[in-house]
Amino acid sequence: MSTYLYSAVRTPFGRFNGALAGVRPDDLAAGVITALLERAPRLDPAAVGEVVWGNANGAGEENRNVGRMAALLAGLPTSVPGTTVNRLCGSSLDAAMIASRTIETGDADVVLAGGVESMTRAPWVLSKPAKGFPAGNVTAVSTTLGWRLVNPRMPKEWTVSLGEANELLRERYGVGRARQDAFALRSHRLAAAAWDEGFYDDLVVPVEGLKRDEGIRADTSLEKLSGLKPSFRPDGTITAGNASPLSDGASALLLGSAGAADRIGLEPLARVAGRGAFALDPQDFGYAPVEAANRALARAGIGWDRVGAVELNEAFAVQSLVCVDAWGVDPEIVNTRGGAIALGHPLGASGARVLGTLAKVLRERGERWGVAAICIGVGQGLAVVLENTEAGA
Repeated sequence: MSTYLYSAVRTPFGRFNGALAGVRPDDLAAGVITALLERAPRLDPAAVGEVVWGNANGAGEENRNVGRMAALLAGLPTSVPGTTVNRLCGSSLDAAMIASRTIETGDADVVLAGGVESMTRAPWVLSKPAKGFPAGNVTAVSTTLGWRLVNPRMPKEWTVSLGEANELLRERYGVGRARQDAFALRSHRLAAAAWDEGFYDDLVVPVEGLKRDEGIRADTSLEKLSGLKPSFRPDGTITAGNASPLSDGASALLLGSAGAADRIGLEPLARVAGRGAFALDPQDFGYAPVEAANRALARAGIGWDRVGAVELNEAFAVQSLVCVDAWGVDPEIVNTRGGAIALGHPLGASGARVLGTLAKVLRERGERWGVAAICIGVGQGLAVVLENTEAGA
C-alpha cells in the first residue's frame, strides 16, 4: 500500500518578535489544521485516524503534546488521537514520514501531519535545584534555539553552537563567503518572485493580518549581504544574511491511502515513494541530508539523474551548498521558489513546508520525481522522495 499527499497548507512565516509574536503556537497549529480540513469538505473529521505533529520546543504553550492540543482547538472530535514528534528541525518531516508508515501498514486511512514553532514565544527555563532553595542567583535559559542545560559528559566538540558547526563545515569543504552570500541573494529573489507570481497563494493562509512571509528581503543585494559582520567568529563567513532567521509559523499536510480519495474528495498530488534518515557526529549535522536523501532515493528505486526538483531546507547557506555539491545535481532545480533563508525556518514547521512546496513545484515544472530534505541539529538528516501523480512514466 502507498501513501499519497492530498493537500498542503501553511501560515506565512513571521520573523522573530514580528507579526506573529502575539499568536500562541497551539493556535497557529489549530489554524492550519482548520484550513486543511476546509480544503477537503467531504472528509468527515471523525475519519481522521491520527494527528501527527512536529515541534522542537514543547516547553511552553505547546503543553508538551501540541499535536493533541491543536486537534482539540481545531474542533476535531475528541476521538481523534494526536501525538507530537520532536526531531528538532526535522520534526514535521518526521511527522509526515510516521504518518506515511501508519497508512502503509493499514493502521489508518487518513492522517493529518504537520508542525509548528513559535521561536518568539519559546520560554526561558530554570533548572530545579538538587534540594532545598539556592541562596544565590539562578539563571534562566532561553529555549529559542540550540543547546540548553547541556550534560557535562557530552564531548565539547559535539556541543558547539549551530553557527560554529557550520563554520567548521565551511572550512572542511572550502565554501567561501561570496558563494554563501550569492546563494542567500538567490533565495530572496526567488521567494519574492514566487509571491509576486502567485505561487504561494493557495499554499498559505493569512494569520493576524500577515499574508506573506515576513523575512523576504526583495531589495537586498550582494553589496548589502557582503557588508554584514560575521555572527559566530570575528574572521568567519556566516552572517545574519546567509543563514535562516528565527521564525514563527505552522504547516500542515493531509495524507491518505489511494482508496481515501473518495472520502477526502480530492485527487492526490504526489505519492510518498521513499524515506531516508541518517546520523553522524553532532557538529556535522549540516551534511547529514546528503546520505538521508541517497537512502530515500535508493528506497524509491531511482537515482539522482531522474530527480527534477529538490526542496532543501536552507538552515545555513554553507550547509545547503555542501549538500548540493555532494549530490551533484543542477543547482537550478534546488529551491526554485526560494528557501528558508528568505522564507524563514520555524523549526517544527519547516519539514512539512518543504514537502508541501515540493509537491507543487513538481506539478508546476511537470517533473515526476522530487526530493525534500532537511538537516537537523545534533547530527541528523531526513529526506522524502515524492512522485508526481500527474507525471507520466
